[in-house]
Amino acid sequence: MEIAIIAHDGKKAEMIQFLMDFKALILSKNITLVATGTTGKNAEKSGFQVEKYLSGPYGGDAQIAARVAEGKTDMVFFFRDPLDKHPHEPDIAMLMRLCDVHDVPLATNPATAELLIKSI
Repeated sequence: MEIAIIAHDGKKAEMIQFLMDFKALILSKNITLVATGTTGKNAEKSGFQVEKYLSGPYGGDAQIAARVAEGKTDMVFFFRDPLDKHPHEPDIAMLMRLCDVHDVPLATNPATAELLIKSI
């Protein structure tokens, strides 16, 4: 199973905490993590193996969206910061739309991500 992890700057710490809380499950289920650049670097520093793509504003969100469209990504955890502006909002909207089109579960906050990961 492949899970994409993405977190806006104001949510990166929450993403890492979430991953640490579920590290045993992620490792035991052999979950492959893919991520946008900075989120992936932070996850690697915390001991996770991650396939990293570009940073979100430089096309990373679009790269993850392509993986969703190709049927490679099974689930997306995208911890969005709804209180900040994001210059790459069209890419974010595209990723969310493609998750809907291809029926890929998408969590935009830790509470939803917890429900999804516990269902694996």
